[in-house]
Amino acid sequence: MRQQSSHSDLVYATASQHSAAASSPIAASWRRCLDLHQLAPEEGRRPVLVDEAAFRDARERMEHLVTACADEVDRLYQTVGRSGCCIVLSDRDGIVLDRRGAAGDDADFRELGLWQQNLWSEASAGTNGIGTALADERAVIIHRDQHFLSSNIELSCATAPIRDHRGRVTAALDISTCRSDVTEMTLSILSHAVRDVAARVETILFRQAFPGARIIMVPSAHAATVALIAVDCDDLILGATKAARAALKLDDQRIAQGLPAADALRESRGEASSDLDCAERAALRRALSRTNGNVSQAAQILGISRATLHRKIKRLSLQ
Repeated sequence: MRQQSSHSDLVYATASQHSAAASSPIAASWRRCLDLHQLAPEEGRRPVLVDEAAFRDARERMEHLVTACADEVDRLYQTVGRSGCCIVLSDRDGIVLDRRGAAGDDADFRELGLWQQNLWSEASAGTNGIGTALADERAVIIHRDQHFLSSNIELSCATAPIRDHRGRVTAALDISTCRSDVTEMTLSILSHAVRDVAARVETILFRQAFPGARIIMVPSAHAATVALIAVDCDDLILGATKAARAALKLDDQRIAQGLPAADALRESRGEASSDLDCAERAALRRALSRTNGNVSQAAQILGISRATLHRKIKRLSLQ
């Protein structure tokens, strides 16, 4: 009881300060909990259990993501599950849709609320891995007494948001433990693992959203992020991940207008090359490749005479 009282005092004192420590992401979250969400750190509350209808709707809406995550979450659990951790997947509202945990730890995690159908939004459960990652739209580590509510200070969480094919936060993937001996170094390793899995899931979701499109990796300043664009057969961009949008200064409007990938990537075609020349050169190269350089067969594929193809090859300086 004394520990909970001490924690509450720390939250109130930190949230009222204006020092560098008080401007940290954790302190900012604590202030949101106090001022915006009207929560009190001394409350002995547990996460809200949403009703069956709301959970069923959330699960059905996110079934594609749960399925896309399954193999990656299974592999992650095989790595960290025996160390007293559970893995939780929530939707964008913080509703727990799926989880992995050892049978011997289930009673503890269920008591703490890390179970399907529970709500871990910041507005409901205060500063916590899932809710704060969704609120800040970034990966977070919330270590024991960094939680807002005194009832959650036994937990340590490493969480990463998951973005959909348009770069919007759509879910959160969390590793939580209630072990008292967990260190900051261990949490850092868990955070790296969960961010890596979230990035792979985002790639899966992006590829699923654009079946049949060419997926191009875009150079990005942040190596840990997934910077991809989807391109159709006419070299027009169909979609882009959050990192690619930032790197190429893309938004939904520019993508909807039909932006050529070559323009977005600033690919040089040479001063004398037009789009028509480039398209014709690409068509000739594909035909010659498919026929292993046989000009007669390539001409038949293209529906032109052998002599015409030779002239085009010479004009376009093809070897």
